[in-house]
Amino acid sequence: LQTRLQAGQGYGNTLQCVLTVYRNESVAGFFKGMSFPLATIGIYSSVVFGVFSNTQRLLGQLRHGDPATAPSLADMTLASAVAGVISVGIGTPVELVKIRLQMQTQPYTKANVKLKTTVPGFPVYRGPIHCFRTILQKEGIAGVYRGTVAMLLRDVPGYCVYFIPYAMFCDWITPDGSISPNPFSIWLAGGVAGAISWALCTPMDVVKSRLQADGVYLNQYKGTLDCILQSYQKEGLKVFFRGLTVNTVRGFPSSAATFLGYELSLKAMKRWRTETNP
Repeated sequence: LQTRLQAGQGYGNTLQCVLTVYRNESVAGFFKGMSFPLATIGIYSSVVFGVFSNTQRLLGQLRHGDPATAPSLADMTLASAVAGVISVGIGTPVELVKIRLQMQTQPYTKANVKLKTTVPGFPVYRGPIHCFRTILQKEGIAGVYRGTVAMLLRDVPGYCVYFIPYAMFCDWITPDGSISPNPFSIWLAGGVAGAISWALCTPMDVVKSRLQADGVYLNQYKGTLDCILQSYQKEGLKVFFRGLTVNTVRGFPSSAATFLGYELSLKAMKRWRTETNP
């Protein structure tokens, strides 16, 4: 829904998008492009959280002489930014394949856009592997990393307003005297952080989606700035808030589950290490 709303045509609002997708593509339409992100989400999340945590420990060692020192706001900000930069290297190809698969059923009219003459029929891609291979063969490495600048502008500040609110909110709702937050506090803090992050990142997420969708049947945008200018000139400022509701609503449960899984996994591993190495 997010991709269709942000980069598609003919969807007035979220409900209309739901009904249109269901009417034209049945329930299967809501799961297009899911396999590739599903196969890589574990690696992606482990890298992001690992980079964030290790960067914080490194900064603690360099600045305070103790990697276990509680990180300052500056430390968390820098660690979040580093995690955002690293995440783009993994996330850009995955997002590109997902969006191309989701958007290849999007109708384009010849009156509005100039179709690519090299596209051999419809649909263009048979699946995620074929999609990735086709993009690599026709567009090279640059094509695989299409939308990288937009993703950097989304994810670097996005992770800053993801990890920092989580830490602050988690600390705020944890009762005084508790060694660590309880699972509910972690779940709630993670959900709030995810909703805030996705809501604030929606404008650049729109640009990223449009850049990556551009290329299935047409090449409309020359780059990030051109996409921003064209989108604004044609549809006004409101275009950058497309998918805001979907992003915010999905951001809460997905982030709540991610943070809860991360924290519980850390506790389990620490307990196992203590038991095996008393």
